[in-house]
Amino acid sequence: MAKYSDIKGFTVQTLSTDTVASQVEGGSWASGGAANTGREGPGSNGTQTSNLVYGGSPPATNKTESYNGTAFTEVADLNTTRYSLGGAGVSNTSAVGFGGYAPGGASDVTETWNGSSWTEVNDLNTARYGIAGAGIITSAIGIAGYTTTIVTNVETWDGSSWTEVAEFNTSRYVVGSTGHDNEAVIIFGGAAPSKVDNVEIWNGSSWTEVAEINSARNSPSGSGTDSLALAYGGRTPSPGATTKTESWNGTSWTEVNDLSTGRANGGGSNYGTSSAALFSLGNREPGLSPAPTEEFTAPSTFNQITQGQLFFNSTTNTFKETIRDIPAGTWATSGSLNSAHAYGTGFGLQTAAVSCFGAVGPSPVSANKSTNTELYNGTSWTEVNEGNTARRNMGSSGTQTSGLAYGGGSAPPIRQQTTESWNGTSWTSAPNLPTGVYNNRGLGTSSTSAISIGGVDDATPGKSKKAAEYDGTSWTSISDMGTIRESGGTSNAAPTSLALAFGGESPSLTVNNEEWNGSSWTELANMNTAKGDFGFNGISTSALAFAGSTPASPPYQLAICEFWNGTTWTELADLGTGIANGIAPAGGAVFGLASGGLTSPTAANTGTEEWTAALANKTITAS
Repeated sequence: MAKYSDIKGFTVQTLSTDTVASQVEGGSWASGGAANTGREGPGSNGTQTSNLVYGGSPPATNKTESYNGTAFTEVADLNTTRYSLGGAGVSNTSAVGFGGYAPGGASDVTETWNGSSWTEVNDLNTARYGIAGAGIITSAIGIAGYTTTIVTNVETWDGSSWTEVAEFNTSRYVVGSTGHDNEAVIIFGGAAPSKVDNVEIWNGSSWTEVAEINSARNSPSGSGTDSLALAYGGRTPSPGATTKTESWNGTSWTEVNDLSTGRANGGGSNYGTSSAALFSLGNREPGLSPAPTEEFTAPSTFNQITQGQLFFNSTTNTFKETIRDIPAGTWATSGSLNSAHAYGTGFGLQTAAVSCFGAVGPSPVSANKSTNTELYNGTSWTEVNEGNTARRNMGSSGTQTSGLAYGGGSAPPIRQQTTESWNGTSWTSAPNLPTGVYNNRGLGTSSTSAISIGGVDDATPGKSKKAAEYDGTSWTSISDMGTIRESGGTSNAAPTSLALAFGGESPSLTVNNEEWNGSSWTELANMNTAKGDFGFNGISTSALAFAGSTPASPPYQLAICEFWNGTTWTELADLGTGIANGIAPAGGAVFGLASGGLTSPTAANTGTEEWTAALANKTITAS
């Protein structure tokens, strides 16, 4: 039986069904700036604070409007007037719009937006309207649609041309979609011709049906990724345009707070996140929406100390927190790497990770460099195709099926410009960094969207505060950080528009923490412990920094772990083993992964530890 001490300090609410149980489920919608022209069926893309809408009807229009998080501004028109078109892109300055219904019928026209004008490029292979889109300007996907009948065609865009790929399993059109590239997308709902609840995920080569959405609907909008998504609005069988919003956690859908106004066929933030979404325009039935905008925002953190809520389900006799209890999380040992590994890099999630390059082999490893690549499935590691250039101490970012590794040390040259792209199966060469660099760090969401920061730079020379951004085609230098750093950390699962850089050597070890907002860096609250060579994962409002090294001896290898909640750093439970120069695939403060690294100044490690935030769910017995 649960003790009273287990729930002391909480306000307990009695319910017959479960209430909120995650960060996203605590979010809500609020009014944003209205567009200048009301319409439905526009193309749209971007994030909550950097969004673009274009085309739409009635009447059919070519108008384009840009949203900055506060207000819409009219910008240059599309070249071809149309509605019910697809769109993809990271922001209001980078977009690709395709298909739609133009005067005369279904369109195959594709246009790209550079922040000031639209340019017609290569057409879709199949003209259609009611087409769904996701991804970015160099890695987009167009899904389903209608000509004179429903089509199940799927095409991917590589920045210059469209390629037909595998069709999805359930025939429908006007589906909802979201994803950050053309290799990891989720689609939901649609019409076939009646409303459906079907959901499928695309992994770059095939479609898999997953758990159904709770409310069947067509013409919904979406935000997020294939593993963390938000679906909102659309038309249900009754009463028509819906306010329903649902959150996808990678396994199931949960209803969260509704929109204020039921709408369908509007614009969405399909490059946004599940905790920061945008819905604009659309049809509210009966009639065209007068151009309102709603913004969905979830709390930046869920921490039991600050949240202080506990719910008792009187049907199941269980207690459930409204939150993940991050301070009460723990590290647990998991499957070992096949090769002892240090000074490497990695990306992905706790259950779908990549460990690559670095020094591989028994002690001592100080002079070793490798092309080694291993994949983690949440239980065990498997060796797969190796990279092309042996190196160590480099930056990386992305997912298990769409990742990027860049820079690093090799001999010769000592500092590499080399970039390699990972597609889930193999490595291929990608454009070089602007300059050779090692001990750099990286962040980003895919193989076509990344930022490299700091390190030891050929151009500086020495320790650097330089940063460069990759858009899938080339690297471009961006604003310098405020602080020089090498061997630091980043919010490596974050998009390139909002991220952190923290710790490292500057030239001595630093506690400095700064945020990138897409154009400049701002200093935030410092870490508690100055260190370098540490593991890191997360996003700008929820990140971990763990293990690493200090000049102190002993111990040189640290086991300490810190949590960033968007405002401050808090020390959490230590790792089981102190390590330095390990790898830390992307994740967040709820889930994380540490593997490899040095357990002494010369000995590499095969161990893996998983971080999981606690979630109280106590079964009680009445007495």
